[in-house]
Amino acid sequence: MPARSLSPELSLPPTALIRNFCIVAHIDHGKSTLADRLLERGAAVSRRDMREQMLDSMDLERERGITIKAQAVRLHHRAPGGAEYTLNLIDTPGHVDFTYEVSRSLAASEGAVLLVDAVQGVEAQTLANAFLAVEGGLEVVPVVNKIDLPAADADRVAVEIAAVLGVSPGEVLRVSSKSGAGVDELLAAIVERIPPPRGEDSDPLRALVFDSYYDTYRGVVCYLRVRDGRISTGDRLRFLATGESPAADEVGVLTPRAVPVATLGPGEVGYLITGVKEIDRIRVGDTVTRADRPATVSLPGYREPKPMVFSGLYPSDGDQFERLREALEKLRLNDASLSYEPETSRALGFGFRCGFLGLLHMEIVRERLEREYDLDLVATAPSVAYRVVLPDGREQEVRSPQDLPEVRREILEPYVRALVITPSTYTGTVMELLREHRGELSSMQYLTPERVELVYRVPLAEIVFGFFDRLKSSTRGYASLDYEHDGYRAADLARVDILLNAVPVDAFSAIVHREAAYSYGRRLVDRLRGLIPRQLFDVPIQAAVGSRVIARETVKARRKDVLAKCYGGDVTRKRKLLEKQKEGKKRMKMVGQVEVPQEAFIAVLRVDAD
Repeated sequence: MPARSLSPELSLPPTALIRNFCIVAHIDHGKSTLADRLLERGAAVSRRDMREQMLDSMDLERERGITIKAQAVRLHHRAPGGAEYTLNLIDTPGHVDFTYEVSRSLAASEGAVLLVDAVQGVEAQTLANAFLAVEGGLEVVPVVNKIDLPAADADRVAVEIAAVLGVSPGEVLRVSSKSGAGVDELLAAIVERIPPPRGEDSDPLRALVFDSYYDTYRGVVCYLRVRDGRISTGDRLRFLATGESPAADEVGVLTPRAVPVATLGPGEVGYLITGVKEIDRIRVGDTVTRADRPATVSLPGYREPKPMVFSGLYPSDGDQFERLREALEKLRLNDASLSYEPETSRALGFGFRCGFLGLLHMEIVRERLEREYDLDLVATAPSVAYRVVLPDGREQEVRSPQDLPEVRREILEPYVRALVITPSTYTGTVMELLREHRGELSSMQYLTPERVELVYRVPLAEIVFGFFDRLKSSTRGYASLDYEHDGYRAADLARVDILLNAVPVDAFSAIVHREAAYSYGRRLVDRLRGLIPRQLFDVPIQAAVGSRVIARETVKARRKDVLAKCYGGDVTRKRKLLEKQKEGKKRMKMVGQVEVPQEAFIAVLRVDAD
C-alpha cells in the first residue's frame, strides 16, 4: 500500500522536461533487463533493493521469464547541460497474445524504444510492434541489444532495422542491457529524439485511464496519463464513460514504489485512488475530468480486443461459483482483454465461457485465478468462434461446440494472416508445416539472403493449438510468428463428441476439420482410457460424429475376488457366486456414474497440442 505522507521533492516538472516512452520488442530480446539498467541510471531503485526483472512484479512473470503486464515507472535523468528530465517508462510484453497491453502502452506515450536482438535480428513481433508505433504517430528510437554476445552481428541487424523503419543504419543505437554498455547514449537519445508531451495546464482536466487493478483495502487503483489540466488530491472528479463522480483520495507516481504527490500535471503518468469498491464503475480507456470544470470531449479510448480462443472455466467445487465470478470481475479490471459469460455443462455444472487472445493468455489467466484467488478450476477444451449459416440465411456465432446447431447450411471458419520469419535454410520445413495446417501462401520475400518472410492465410484453429511449439522445434527456435484476424471462410467441419458409458460429456466435445475427425477421436479415446479409473463395471469410451461412432476403447471393470472364501467344495457353488456378481454388475452399469478425474480434462488440451 502506498505511504500516506506527501513528497514535496516530487513536484511537477515543466512539460518540456518530460519524456513518456515505452520499450517494445519481440519475446526475449531484453526489454525487462534494459528496464533494470534504466532504473539503475535513473536512481529509481537503490543498489541494495535492486533485483533482476524489477518491473516484473508477478510471480508468474518471474518464474516464466516473460513480461505479462505492462508496468509504468518514473525515472530522472540529468542531461550534460544540467537540466533534469523526468522520464516515464512503460515496460511492455513481447508475446503475440499480449499485443493489447502493448497498444495501450503506446497510447500513453510519445515515443517507443524498439529493441532488437543482435543475434536473432528482426523478427515477427518486431515488425508488428514497429508498425503499431508508427501508426500511433510515435517517435521510434531503434536499438540493437545484446552486442556483448559472441555471435552478435550489430551491423547486420542495424541494416535490417533501418530497412523496416526507413532510417539510416547510423541512427540505430547499440547497447548491452546486461552490462549496461550504451545505456547512457540511449538516455540521451530518448531526451533528444522523443518529443515532450503536449497539453495545457490551464485547460480542463483530461486524463486517460490506461490500466487498473483491485486493492482489497483501497478499492480500484487506476493508472492514468494526464493530457490536459491538473489533478490534485481532494478534487471532485467525473469519469466521462460511466458518469461516476468520486473524490480523488490520493494521487501519486510510481518510482516503482507508489509515492503520493500533491498534484499531477500535463504529460505526467501516475496513479489515482478514489475509494470506489464497485469494479464496474471504472473502466480502462475512460477519461477522467473534474466535476466543477468538466471537459466536453473525451480522449480516444482503446479498441475492444477481439477474443480469439474460448474455453469454459468451472470450479471443481460447485459451491465456489460465486467466488469464481468475483475473481473474474477483479481480474478483468487488471486484464481488459479477458471476456466471460455464464454457461452450464451437464458434466461440470455452472461455470463461465471465457474469451482469450491465445492459449498462453488462457494459461496465464487460469494460473492467476488459482494462485491469486485460491480457486481449483477445470478448463474445457479450447475452441475458436465459428459462424454458422442457418437454413433461413441468418448467421449465428458459435463459441462452444455444444452450441453448434444440428440443422445448418454451412459453417464459416475464422482465418488469420500469419507472418513467419525464418532462416532461409528452414524455408522448406516451414512451408511444409504450414501446408499440413491447411495454410495458403500469400507472399514470400527475402529480407536478407539468410532470412525469409512468409505470409500465409491459415485457419485460426490450426494456429492457436500447438502450432507455435511445432514451428519452434522444427526450426531450432529461430523462426518467429505473428498473426492478425483475416475474415471468415466456409469449411467442412464436424463436431466430435465423446461418450462415457453411452452418455455424452459436453466438456470433451470439439469442432475439427472432417478429415481430421477420426485421428482426433482416436487419440482422445486412447488417452482417456489410461486416465479414467476402473469402475465396478465396464466403461465404454466412444468418439462419435453425429450418430456414427468413429473410435472406441473400453475401461475394463475392477473385479472383486468373490471366490476368496471358497476353500474347495462343489464347483457349482463357485459358478453361482460368479453369476451373482455378473448380475450385480449389470444393474450397477444401468445406474452407475463414471468418475472422471481432472487430468482427463487436461488431456484434451494435450491432444490439441499434439
